[in-house]
Amino acid sequence: MYILRLNAAGQPVEWLTWQETVCLYSRDLIRWSLGDIIYRVRGGYNRWLGTQTVIELPSIIACGGKRHFPARTNPALTNSSLFERDNHQCMYCGKFLPRRFLTRDHILPTSRGGQDDWMNVVAACKRCNQFKSDRLLEELNMALVALPYRPNAAEYLALVNSHRILPEQADYLSSQFSENCRWSLDPGRQDIEPALLIDDS
Repeated sequence: MYILRLNAAGQPVEWLTWQETVCLYSRDLIRWSLGDIIYRVRGGYNRWLGTQTVIELPSIIACGGKRHFPARTNPALTNSSLFERDNHQCMYCGKFLPRRFLTRDHILPTSRGGQDDWMNVVAACKRCNQFKSDRLLEELNMALVALPYRPNAAEYLALVNSHRILPEQADYLSSQFSENCRWSLDPGRQDIEPALLIDDS
């Protein structure tokens, strides 16, 4: 499980490991937090009091520093994040398929000047991709099930961590999704488990 890091204004910035989050706590950079405790990290013992240090880490933290991070205007395009953006659905025939049956298709083929860019790629089943080949949609009388879009920062963070995201993290991020976004948390997802105890002493 990763911890969602926000800036002080509440904008999503990145995913953190529990180790990175402990470092932020130890440097007193956490301004506020949300969500359930998902990690309890035990450290060393106080020599005089004999008590052990325990840091509780919630699922969402906000750090000080810059109030607004530069907008992630062109997040990295990977097949994994593309298939998540399109909900593992072929954008030509509409079938929902496992990742191994999906491919990246360029709406305007690269051989005809198309770019490898969020706005020019969609998830496609192997059959539709092979049938379309390097032709244009209008040449084949084909249409898209949904239009491509470039994910914003909140959408991108949900896409790249979709299999490990907690419901409260998904709720927070989805409040900042654009109207184009089709991603949603898997309804079969179980509630979060009790906090994981880590002995880091």
